[in-house]
Amino acid sequence: MKYSFNVNGQNLEVDAPENANLLWTLRERLQLTGTKYGCGAALCGACTVHLDGTPVRACMIPLSMVAGRSVRTIEGLGGEHPLQKAWIEAQVPQCGYCQSGQIMQAVALLEQNPSPSREQILAHMNGNLCRCGTYNRILKAIESVIQQR
Repeated sequence: MKYSFNVNGQNLEVDAPENANLLWTLRERLQLTGTKYGCGAALCGACTVHLDGTPVRACMIPLSMVAGRSVRTIEGLGGEHPLQKAWIEAQVPQCGYCQSGQIMQAVALLEQNPSPSREQILAHMNGNLCRCGTYNRILKAIESVIQQR
């Protein structure tokens, strides 16, 4: 089947099986490998992308649900987003596997609420797992972007 949707500002048409999901389409058909496979059950957040501006778990989104809509991946931030810079400054990543999902979740928060409280940050980021336990550095990076505004 052919699916048309927008990825990182570019209109695309993808030929994919009827049962294709967004995660594997991004990774295998579009070569956008920044979005990671973590659990395959929408429990860890490693595959978080934005669908029409809302963070979603790409592993559970059927490609048919994406048709005609807009997807933004970590590549769509272009490496210049203030959160990406704060991540580096705060030395957040250890293994780095969850980081694109963490950043995409945090970007969505700051786009919805430019000045969230610590409690709001923690509530919004809850569900994005980091097996290395860098939660304090993640919080520090998010708060540093808020303070710079």
